[in-house]
Amino acid sequence: MISKVSHAIQDDYPDDFAWCFGCGRLNEDGYHFRTGWDGEHTVTYYEPTSKHIAIPGFVYGGLIASFVDCHGTGSAALALHRKNGHEPGSGEVPPRFVTASLNVNYVKPTPQGALLKAVGTVEEIHPKKWKVSVEVFADDTLVATGEVVGVVMPTSFGNK
Repeated sequence: MISKVSHAIQDDYPDDFAWCFGCGRLNEDGYHFRTGWDGEHTVTYYEPTSKHIAIPGFVYGGLIASFVDCHGTGSAALALHRKNGHEPGSGEVPPRFVTASLNVNYVKPTPQGALLKAVGTVEEIHPKKWKVSVEVFADDTLVATGEVVGVVMPTSFGNK
């Protein structure tokens, strides 16, 4: 089983957009979620540490929500980047998304010590708005589902 994304969309985000606690490569304290393609679906892997505890033996639900959120926005960026004719590592700056809505459903408690895998299915609903359905697995057990609607970020925050 593959458990690592070799070249993630987050690797190509410009430095100004690479500080997210969940997926920002420049945030030293963050999770560093990395999202890539697996066929027509997107994947992100993460192994929670002992500090991501809810109660002994189980992962904190906020981590799962962050995982779904960042996987969703990363997946939307991957899909729009591909639609624009590019792939991660192609040298083109990918679009960056922010969350318009986030819905997480906890199916089962998430055990500590399991590798998490988020699998996304992406649907364009507007040229600047994309919906991603997400399933989160702990090893091979479905532990959460979610939906993220992401909106394309502007390339700068100028006063215009």
